[in-house]
Amino acid sequence: MHPEIARLFDLSGQVALVTGGSRGLGEEMATGLAEAGAALMLLARRPQWLDPAVEGLQAKGFRCAGTVCDVTQAASVEQAVQRTIELYGRIDILVNNAGISWGAPAEEMPLDKWQMVLDVNLTGAFLFAQAAGRQMIRQKSGRIINVASVAGLRGSLPDGLDAAGYVASKGGLIALTRELAAKWACHGIRVNAIAPGFFPTRLTEKVLDRLQPAIEGRLPMGRIGRPGEIKGVVLFLASAASDYITGQILSVDGGATAV
Repeated sequence: MHPEIARLFDLSGQVALVTGGSRGLGEEMATGLAEAGAALMLLARRPQWLDPAVEGLQAKGFRCAGTVCDVTQAASVEQAVQRTIELYGRIDILVNNAGISWGAPAEEMPLDKWQMVLDVNLTGAFLFAQAAGRQMIRQKSGRIINVASVAGLRGSLPDGLDAAGYVASKGGLIALTRELAAKWACHGIRVNAIAPGFFPTRLTEKVLDRLQPAIEGRLPMGRIGRPGEIKGVVLFLASAASDYITGQILSVDGGATAV
């Protein structure tokens, strides 16, 4: 590889905070950032998820720490950000990946479940962007990557996903991405979002058990995402390779939003 290309994707000396970083796409993205040279702070709700992920990355020789965090609680968010700054001295990259869903037809959606999903997926991402953003403004640099969803870009037919709260939260996160990008570009902060389609994760396993053949039948590429196919996307948005990109939503969906 030519040294200039390597430089574009090199994250050596940088610090990445990844919410929901203990499993699934979050762990994959964190691993990719570490492989590019970043030091990591992983966040998860439960130690039994977090500790093995941190230990696994450390065993591979990566600089990695972790802290338990409830993204819906402003005090917990602030503590996680402050711990990261105390340990590493800065935050260069924030990946807002923590997310949940609740499946029910819109006309039957319990209000408490609707609120729970929005609190985690949208308010939690805002709280972390706000807390990390203050540090990035002081630094005059930073990259925020929100993990949205193709579900936030388009509706689904009656035989598709029944998750109005999830859809609304991801649509709101896409709008928040654009707003923060416009407001914070003057501070040297870039804000973008990844909108994955279906990947095999704990969040999607029940839906895929029922609908995977039907989902794949509607995709131009004819398959759901595979492990490893999100890693390069987050690295691109976190690195100098995307220095002139902000406020954009990058769909990683096998062509779902192309048709």
